[in-house]
Amino acid sequence: MEYEIKEFDEIRPYEAGEMKQAFEELINDRQFSLLLKGFVPWLPKSIRNGLLRLAFIGVRTPLDFQLRFMKPVVWYFVRKHTDGLSFDDATLSTINSKQNDRYTFVSNHRDIVLDSAFLDVLLNKYDYPTTVEIGIGDNLLIYPWIKRLVRMNKAFTVRRGLTAHEMMKSSQLMSRYIHYAVTQKKENVWIAQREGRAKDSDDRTQDSVLKMLAMGGEGEMTDKLRELNIVPLTISYEYDPCDYLKAQEFQQKRDNPAFKKSKQDDLDNMKTGIFGYKGRVHYHCGTPVDQWLDEVKDLPKNEFFKEVAHRMDTEIHRHYYLYPCNYIALDILENPRASKYSSHYSEADQQRFESYLSQQLAKINIPNKDEAFLRERMLTMYANPLRNYLAAHDSTL
Repeated sequence: MEYEIKEFDEIRPYEAGEMKQAFEELINDRQFSLLLKGFVPWLPKSIRNGLLRLAFIGVRTPLDFQLRFMKPVVWYFVRKHTDGLSFDDATLSTINSKQNDRYTFVSNHRDIVLDSAFLDVLLNKYDYPTTVEIGIGDNLLIYPWIKRLVRMNKAFTVRRGLTAHEMMKSSQLMSRYIHYAVTQKKENVWIAQREGRAKDSDDRTQDSVLKMLAMGGEGEMTDKLRELNIVPLTISYEYDPCDYLKAQEFQQKRDNPAFKKSKQDDLDNMKTGIFGYKGRVHYHCGTPVDQWLDEVKDLPKNEFFKEVAHRMDTEIHRHYYLYPCNYIALDILENPRASKYSSHYSEADQQRFESYLSQQLAKINIPNKDEAFLRERMLTMYANPLRNYLAAHDSTL
């Protein structure tokens, strides 16, 4: 199927011919200018903008922009806010064996901004020819400069808060765009396995995400999914800097079922995720969906999508990279006396994790703060990856 780019104008990233104007609008945006001033307050605006324009020379495409501006920034965050970023060696054979192919990476979701940014720099580090386009919810694009910046950075817009009819039309448009990006633009795509993050780290692929992907393309359901070269991707953080914010939201929703996050809450989550400490971070690509789609192609439609989601979850879960804190958390919750998994951590590891939990819990400042509930919620976030890992390996034996 051939697509026309004009039908995607309301959601797509910038094209090469639009980058220069978008860049000028970005650096002349008052709020963005104030943001830059915070980083280099000693430089006058005219000099800041002049240096940016000089650095922009030769940037024609969003990929150029990523390599020139975003790549050094992301590696700075890796050095400053992690204890290392790694890619499983076996992963490279999955994506490098056919460098002319493009993939749709469907992953568990740990960070609004960095999940795809880390993937970009890893793909570049291991000489893959391009990075990924990403879907980002319009609830995060609360300022014009944010929308411009993400569109320059290969992001397409996912509309949130729609009626059922609007959601159907939006999903159809997004699906057609993803098929267009992979098959005609020859871009990779990254999307999360579900809308929003799993706040308890019990990562599950939503059927609705797969159904959306199958709205575009031609042929049977298996043909439409096969066209996208879907790769389940596992992202493993040692520490989640937003864990205390997620725990806080759990209590707020428990105490007030009508509670909803504000736009400022979304910004706080984004800022904390970027600048917070993450420990070690590991990425692993699983077996591409294409290799087993034919095994489920004869299932009824709803069962088909449930089975595809289940198999993708198993693939994501079995490739978690586990850290001492995962074993410690599960022992505290389930085996406090037996310490069933104590061979996977030391006393020093346990002391470090307990100290970390105390520091994160201390950041929560809400009425009627329920320390026991909040602690249990945070422990569950770290225990669930291990629970799912063990279940996935049991199911594959």
